[in-house]
Amino acid sequence: MSHPAPLRSLAANSPVRRAHWLALGLSEEDLLKPKIAVVNSSSELAVCFAHLDGVARVVKDAIRAAGGVPFEVRTTAPSDFITGAGRQGSYILAARDLVTNDIEAQVEAAMLDGMVCLTSCDKTPPGHLMAAMRLDIPTLLVIGGYQASGEIDGDPVDIEDLFSGGVSEKLGKPGKHPIDEVAKQAIRGPGVCAGMATANTMHCVVEALGMCIAGSAPVRANSGKMFEAASAAGARIVDMVHEGLTPRRIMTPGAFRNAAAMVLAVSGSINAIKHLQATAVEGELDIDLFAIWEEMGRKVPVLSAVRPNGPVRIEGFEDAGGARAMLKQLESLLDRDVLVASGRTMGDDLADAGVEDAEIIRPLDRPISQGPSIAILKGSLAPESAVVKLGIRDGSRPEAFTGTARVFEDTASAMQAIAEGQLRKGDVLVLRGQGLKGGPAMGGGASLVLFAIDAAGLAKDVAFVTDGQLSGLCLKGLTIAEVAPEAAVGGPIGRLRDGDPIEIDVAARRMDVMIPAEELARRPGPGNAFAVPASGWLGVYRRDVQPMSTGAVLIDLD
Repeated sequence: MSHPAPLRSLAANSPVRRAHWLALGLSEEDLLKPKIAVVNSSSELAVCFAHLDGVARVVKDAIRAAGGVPFEVRTTAPSDFITGAGRQGSYILAARDLVTNDIEAQVEAAMLDGMVCLTSCDKTPPGHLMAAMRLDIPTLLVIGGYQASGEIDGDPVDIEDLFSGGVSEKLGKPGKHPIDEVAKQAIRGPGVCAGMATANTMHCVVEALGMCIAGSAPVRANSGKMFEAASAAGARIVDMVHEGLTPRRIMTPGAFRNAAAMVLAVSGSINAIKHLQATAVEGELDIDLFAIWEEMGRKVPVLSAVRPNGPVRIEGFEDAGGARAMLKQLESLLDRDVLVASGRTMGDDLADAGVEDAEIIRPLDRPISQGPSIAILKGSLAPESAVVKLGIRDGSRPEAFTGTARVFEDTASAMQAIAEGQLRKGDVLVLRGQGLKGGPAMGGGASLVLFAIDAAGLAKDVAFVTDGQLSGLCLKGLTIAEVAPEAAVGGPIGRLRDGDPIEIDVAARRMDVMIPAEELARRPGPGNAFAVPASGWLGVYRRDVQPMSTGAVLIDLD
């Protein structure tokens, strides 16, 4: 017979602590119950988080009904389109690690027994997963859901249309509908960006890792289904505390392989790679996500075509069965023996899973395209790594390119060159100084440049190489991002000059600058000048952030 796991919160009891909690209205009986953090990033700044207070209430009610005591705590709330406005987007990725540290500073400091994290916009899912691994207390994530989008004259419009249309209009190439009208219709309620961008990719990753109630992702924000999952999570977390079912028992190497398979099958955001690697590092797992990506990439085809990969809307993917149905289609390639949040194995959890629409979520023997949808490149221009998103491999995007470098040190000059028609067929537009330290935190400028290349009609004729990151909405032409080492730490990309010949060969997983290594090494690098000033938190981030091979964690691994 199993016995309940000991409660950390009881071991930390003291007269002063008891007095505080009694003054908050807890009873003597409550003091003996599991204490559960409800981690909420509610914010009035952005629709991504605007509905989470209502979700928190449901979770807290369920925790109380299951015999636990909930404590709601808040974290920073990073939204790419809102808090990405300052310092050229440098706060976007840097805030991920603030979320993790916010949680540690409240949940670990208070010695609580478990936590339920309300996960929403791009950086909160990895921030929550990283904290779960670091603290290793029973944890569940509740998927906050995606926003409703609208239509104009019968044409659906969403955030992708707004983002790309705004860039196109700046280049004097207006779209079918006025951008002001698109802005009024693209977002029609709370939740994350519609489409298989970073947020919905990471929500699907959470399910593939086994860290949420099965069948939670993706989900319409504020739907009955979302609230049912929130209530189930509140009830389940109390049992997980008694069972001692912690994240490091769930997020094993096999779970990370399952997550990689999910991202590859949905052709998700490349940002998932660094977020998964960072989660593994926080859990002290000695795994190489780049190697896992190559391993799974050779097995996993593309099984769904949700925007920006194809015409399917995220609502259609959810209605077809969502992440759970995708896991069912991938079942023969998964590690079915890993534990998931239910306390069962992934295989047992999938036993009754089904697929509602096998055209939207295809079986392995009838894929939309062969994989990989995302690949890792190396070579003389990327000695450590670089990431290319291939999406649906139907021949519409080149996978090999030979051209000459056109080098830019900042987003503004690259955008100006595109607007003035300075780019030519065969150019490789190189945008550098956008990396973890150079940005800092990789900023958001590279995505603007990519949409500008597409708006100028050059996506098939010009390759794009950057040490920055890309929005999950980006899938245009041949684009290589997150080149490492970055320019700011002496990477070869910082020594490129206009006219240098560059060869990109996805099949060979190579990206090279075709000049002698000795000549490249002799060239001066970019120096210590940074395009974006970084004081305060950004200064701490620039100083302490670790290389991309760690997932850009702030932990000193030496």
